[in-house]
Amino acid sequence: MNDLNTMVSSFSKEEQQRFIAFLEKKNKRQDTKNIQLFKLLRNDELNSKDVCLKLYGTKSNDAYHALRKRLFQSIIHFSANSSLEDENSLQMEVIKYILAARNYLQQKQFKVAFSILKKAEVMAIEHHLFPLLNEIYHTQIQFAYASPTRDLDSLIEKFNNNKEKHLLEDQLNIVYSKLKYKLSHGDHSDFQTMLQNTLSEFNLNILDKLSFKSLYQLITIVTVSAFASNDYLNIESFLIKTYQSILNYKDKEKQPYYHIQILYHIANTLFRNKKFEASQAYLDQMHQLMLQHKKKYYNTFKLKYNLLLSLNYNFSKRQEKAIMLLEPLANVKHPDTESVLDIRLSLIMFYFQNQELKKAHQLFSKFYHSDNWYTEKAGNEWVIKKNLMEILLHIDLGHVNLVESKLLSFKRHHFNYLKTINQHRAITYMNLVQDYLNKPEQITSEAFKNKVETSFDWVKPEQEDIFVMSFYAWLKSKMHKTSLYNTTMELIALSQAKT
Repeated sequence: MNDLNTMVSSFSKEEQQRFIAFLEKKNKRQDTKNIQLFKLLRNDELNSKDVCLKLYGTKSNDAYHALRKRLFQSIIHFSANSSLEDENSLQMEVIKYILAARNYLQQKQFKVAFSILKKAEVMAIEHHLFPLLNEIYHTQIQFAYASPTRDLDSLIEKFNNNKEKHLLEDQLNIVYSKLKYKLSHGDHSDFQTMLQNTLSEFNLNILDKLSFKSLYQLITIVTVSAFASNDYLNIESFLIKTYQSILNYKDKEKQPYYHIQILYHIANTLFRNKKFEASQAYLDQMHQLMLQHKKKYYNTFKLKYNLLLSLNYNFSKRQEKAIMLLEPLANVKHPDTESVLDIRLSLIMFYFQNQELKKAHQLFSKFYHSDNWYTEKAGNEWVIKKNLMEILLHIDLGHVNLVESKLLSFKRHHFNYLKTINQHRAITYMNLVQDYLNKPEQITSEAFKNKVETSFDWVKPEQEDIFVMSFYAWLKSKMHKTSLYNTTMELIALSQAKT
């Protein structure tokens, strides 16, 4: 699929309607074919030659390619305009203050200008907008001569301190990018060593001038590794110790937005390690921070908080409570699209484990976008989990013909990717599901149980990923004719006994 087709396929239904309206407003001639082309590419039913014939009645390649180029440019303009509309309003407000202040400075209205710059500085400091602070201090220093009461040395010190913070943020961003690049290219060597070597390139000490924001960046790096390797046990003590270390600095700015993010990541790591009480303790701290500052960040994090809380409930034998918590959130509209999708998929899992198959199937109907769209919003791994869960659901619903086509589609679209990220166990699992589908009567036989036993490279129960265990529980429940939820809870209990 080329760039234009990929861009078109990533549009949601709402975005498609908005884009068509954008083209209609932009078109000055009635014979413009850009809307026709967009609709044909959106349906994704014809190849390039057939699209050309549909539009022009002939193989008019030059005209067709020129039209594609114009549509490509229109999508770029539409996407850029949409991004500007969604741009962080706070940053835009600070930029407007800076521009207004500079205008008054040019008019020699120094008192008004410095007052506006002060407001911009307060906002930028609160939200750690280091590049904008650089512009503010640069401007204040440039015109310091016009305000005899202003301490130039103090301004220069602020400027230099901000440069250090900005540099640290940039360096951590490079570290994050380097580590993510290594992980995406299959380098899953010891993460602590990889992290330390990368930090050493910049002479960085992880606790040197670490703020909650920079700690959040660092924790994001660490959790990327854990996500890639499904090994959250390895990073747990590192996250908690580093977090406790920064709490000991009494002069640290509280930075509630990033503090909440950090608590969420630690709670999520503890959940993935099946330590549900400890996870809920950090969730309680997260919730307390969400309620502070006049609930300023409550709406931003409410979906993440409730989702993780419900997962803790579900896997600690409080599934009814988990379902009651998520059901009101399954259809909410919220800018955190990824959390909305996670909530729906988690609620489907809860229904599925509880044998409420019709409810699970009904909720699946909410997933009406293409896999490309979901990959953009939530990532490849999320799409794989969704498709895998859908296959298991259709098996239990008895939709045999549909299952066969979905299995073939799953293999065609995901097996190569699973191989590149060394997730061969997922391929083995799907092959066993295929075996069960072909001969369902064999699943309770000793021969099939032995085949399962010898097919996987098993890891220690305490190291096993909780969602991997959940998928395996489905297979085990079939082999032993037990309920899915009880089988899942037994596997969880076994892993907790080993820690």
